[in-house]
Amino acid sequence: MRIAVSRLPFLLQIARSGGVLAAAEALSLTPSAVSQQLARLEAEVGVPLVVRSPRGVTLTAAGRELVELAENVEREVNEAALRVGAASEMPSGTVRFGAFQSFLSGVIAPALPRWRTELAGVHLEAVEGDLPDLLRGLRTAAFDLVAIERDESIPPPPLGPGMREVALLDDPWVLVAPAGTQATMGVIALDQLRLPWLEVDRSSGVHHAAQRVRERLRSSTTSPHRYASHQSALALIAAGEGVALLPQLALQEFTLTGVETHELPGLGTRQISLRYRVGRKPDPAVGAAVEFFQLLTAPRETASDHQHR
Repeated sequence: MRIAVSRLPFLLQIARSGGVLAAAEALSLTPSAVSQQLARLEAEVGVPLVVRSPRGVTLTAAGRELVELAENVEREVNEAALRVGAASEMPSGTVRFGAFQSFLSGVIAPALPRWRTELAGVHLEAVEGDLPDLLRGLRTAAFDLVAIERDESIPPPPLGPGMREVALLDDPWVLVAPAGTQATMGVIALDQLRLPWLEVDRSSGVHHAAQRVRERLRSSTTSPHRYASHQSALALIAAGEGVALLPQLALQEFTLTGVETHELPGLGTRQISLRYRVGRKPDPAVGAAVEFFQLLTAPRETASDHQHR
């Protein structure tokens, strides 16, 4: 037995309409055309599918089985059409994303599995760079989107023509000291620190934050060591060579051995934002990427937050 699936809708309409004439009217066909399709379907299955009477038609047992099959086919086809329609509305293309190290490793990389699920049609190309490289790449169209960081005391770099910026998150600065510092000092206070501050490369996002905090201290000493990466800072601190400010987001990437962290008043935050180019015709892929990272980094409401509303 071989059934032509294309004939099933005719039987289904006959069952729903209660007769060939009514089915033909619903399908905008002639009654003879509908009767022909029914006759061919009955020939294919080898048994009658309807019983005709002056009042219309009644389905046989075989007819009821085929109508159930026809309903399942119709449902699957409709669901497939919805999925295809939804897929055609999903953004597609390539997004070239430039980002600083801790954003790339702490935000982008962990989110890639979710990205592949939610933005399956968008190919992400992530490139690490420092601030000058990121801004230059955005101006020259080497990047479609960049993540930039700055201490709260620093005004944002000027926006170029056709550029837009959206704030993403405020990442607290954290004081990192050698393990045992609090046991030695008791309550940690910046003015009472006897350890030197590690020097930080001027190109690092930490430089302005450390400078701002140290300017408010009555006195502070400087370590002979200079670092550029968070990993180097943590190694020097664990060796007892000094203290440093590091962003909270970056600390999540490391196993903090030999150091202790302190969230103190007045340390401030680094502000992370996204910049992207805006042409005459918005790029849906870039827009989807911006929305993705905004939702990804949005503060999550806790149970206590909800109770205090």
